[in-house]
Amino acid sequence: MDDAENGFIRVRGAREHNLRDVDVDVPRDALVVFTGVSGSGKSSLAFGTIYAEAQRRYFESVAPYARRLIHQVGAPKVGGITGLPPAVSLEQRRSAPGSRSSVGTVTTLSNLLRMLMSRVGDHPPGAERLDSDAFSPRTAVGACPVCHGVGRTYDTSEELLVPDPSLSVREGAIAAWPGAWLGKNLRDILDTLGHDVDRPWRELPAADREWILFTDEQPVVTVHPVRDAARINRPYQGTYQSARRYVLHTFADTKSASLRAKAERFLRSEPCAACGGSGLRPEALAVTFAGRTVAELAGLPLAALAELLAGRADRGGTERVIADDLLARISVVTELGLGYLSLDRTAPTLSAGELQRLRLATQLRSGLFGVVYVLDEPSAGLHPADAEALLTVLERLRAAGNSVYVVEHHLDVVRRADWLVDVGPGAGEHGGRVLYGGPPDGLRQVEGSATRRFLFGGAAPEPRAVRTAREWLTVGPVTRHNLRDVAADLPLGTLTAVTGVSGSGKSTLVGAIDGVERLVTVDQKPIGRTPRSNLATYTGLFDVVRRLFSATEEAGEHGYKAGRFSFNVAGGRCETCQGEGFVSVELLFLPSTYSPCPDCAGARYNPDTLRVAYRGRNIAEVLDLTVEAAADFFADVPAAARSVRALLDVGLGYLRLGQPATQLSGGEAQRIKLATELQRARRGHTLYVLDEPTTGLHPADVEVLMRQLHDLVDAGNSVVVVEHDMRVVAGADWVVDLGPGGGDEGGRIVAAGPPADVAQTPGSRTARYLSAVLAG
Repeated sequence: MDDAENGFIRVRGAREHNLRDVDVDVPRDALVVFTGVSGSGKSSLAFGTIYAEAQRRYFESVAPYARRLIHQVGAPKVGGITGLPPAVSLEQRRSAPGSRSSVGTVTTLSNLLRMLMSRVGDHPPGAERLDSDAFSPRTAVGACPVCHGVGRTYDTSEELLVPDPSLSVREGAIAAWPGAWLGKNLRDILDTLGHDVDRPWRELPAADREWILFTDEQPVVTVHPVRDAARINRPYQGTYQSARRYVLHTFADTKSASLRAKAERFLRSEPCAACGGSGLRPEALAVTFAGRTVAELAGLPLAALAELLAGRADRGGTERVIADDLLARISVVTELGLGYLSLDRTAPTLSAGELQRLRLATQLRSGLFGVVYVLDEPSAGLHPADAEALLTVLERLRAAGNSVYVVEHHLDVVRRADWLVDVGPGAGEHGGRVLYGGPPDGLRQVEGSATRRFLFGGAAPEPRAVRTAREWLTVGPVTRHNLRDVAADLPLGTLTAVTGVSGSGKSTLVGAIDGVERLVTVDQKPIGRTPRSNLATYTGLFDVVRRLFSATEEAGEHGYKAGRFSFNVAGGRCETCQGEGFVSVELLFLPSTYSPCPDCAGARYNPDTLRVAYRGRNIAEVLDLTVEAAADFFADVPAAARSVRALLDVGLGYLRLGQPATQLSGGEAQRIKLATELQRARRGHTLYVLDEPTTGLHPADVEVLMRQLHDLVDAGNSVVVVEHDMRVVAGADWVVDLGPGGGDEGGRIVAAGPPADVAQTPGSRTARYLSAVLAG
């Protein structure tokens, strides 16, 4: 009987990342959960092997042009996979949408809303009915002519461009100007034009100051530079541009995030007066539905929009068809606990979990059949009350004739699986084996499993004496998003957990914390956006490593300094990939992807640099060490050992030193930031704020992380965590619970006090789940 008939995907000889020649059979048409500690290899099996092979087979079936490029990307390291259907990946670390993407564009709900406005909206008398494109700020026919569809206008002022008017132009009065040669060039042109560049800015005539900063003229003059006497300084033709023009053009056109951020410092933005911030033409804003413009409808929470659509009893045929489709699509989003989001909410402000659930809602409406969905922790960022709704949606996806494969740590999701694949027993080199594959109950018999002890009880949190506050910090009153004049008292010298369902206002509240001597916010934003950023560069460990290599005898013979061992500058790096180790492969109609460099095979360096060895390893081999292996390798090098120890203490021993930032999850990035902070010398009382630090962590890793956080408090600091893991909340000293719901139904403090008190609070959606954990 072949695999298509017996309903299994059979994986043989999987060797991707740390997998050790794994053989496993995974059922189709089932909800399968892959478990194991962080770094055990579960994602390598689900995403790196099963999904990657399905993707490769799809690419093999497309045009020869695409096939040729796909060969550069490479195939997963696996002996063979049989019985594999087409697959769809919903992975959290996929590239985030751009700043102009929104909830409406990610879910395609905006298209339906625009169609509704076009077909059944109330157009002004005598006005021509507008096409649906006219209701989009991203089209030429819809965009506001003043702000070009952005919804905001940007300008600057003398105070922003010249923060210190006591300086002269030569001394750098115009802070907005670029540094290095271009800034000197602009100064020399002003000098040539007859302006006094050595007089304090405030003493220049007002007309001159106005022209220098704001003119739209671009005069071209012959400049005779006066610089280094040892160099030949030839005259050149220089073109002047005002500080305002330079800042606005840089902000609008640069591809560099850092240059754009610098330019933004010298700009003030405000909602566009012409379109009221909607980004739309007046003609589109003149059309209404139920008395509201398309911008007002897009600004409603989805739950409120659904209520408005459902409440219209006099619906005609066209309206009924479009509105019913909108309602059906919105219902899936609200079912996943996201009814508090509005269509105009920009995608970069969404968490990875919210974004993945929006994509999941879109897939549920796609009607695909016979597909393998591979999901990366869909419960991330979900309150236990919302996780129940997620399970219903996953089971519906399976009931529609699909296979649902989930990499997950949430124990309620694990318990509801049809089949469990537990990978371990440890992380990195200590993992990579399938310990168990079968119905969840069978894991009871597997003693080597780290998951078993949490899944079947016997791992209740250790009782801990509740700390008392050293003093109190008042946060607020805060009026932002759905918080209305909310104030909270937080105890210092303790560990405080802020809880509540998704969208209740937790992150908004902790984002307003101020008034302490030293505040450290550790978020889940990437530590870098290209393979050039990695674990070693971010923590400062790489500086130590490069100095060690430059101090070797062989480096001394060749005159190699520490810079030779940097992959960010010319000299020692491989010039084909410019030290990235990867080259970007552009795919027509598909997202670009990275493949190993054909010359250095991912080593990043040229052959001469790789000949230099430190304790028998070259620089590329040292970067390939796991944090755990590096602890032994650098045990007698204090500067390196401190960084490595901090990474081990937050449970990241399985990561490689040179692991690119693009391969790290949000949770891993957050823990790297925490480790970087932990290795710094203690400087008095610090308040640490962490937003969902247990995201992406197996319960065993959560214990390791919480030990670190409790140690910080015991050392005299304060810690505030936004958290959904009830085991963490139960171990806190103080709990602030927001809600009771999300969006407009939240934004209030429902309860505040020790965990045992909050667990008894009527009206709190957290209480029931917290009470269950405290009861053991």
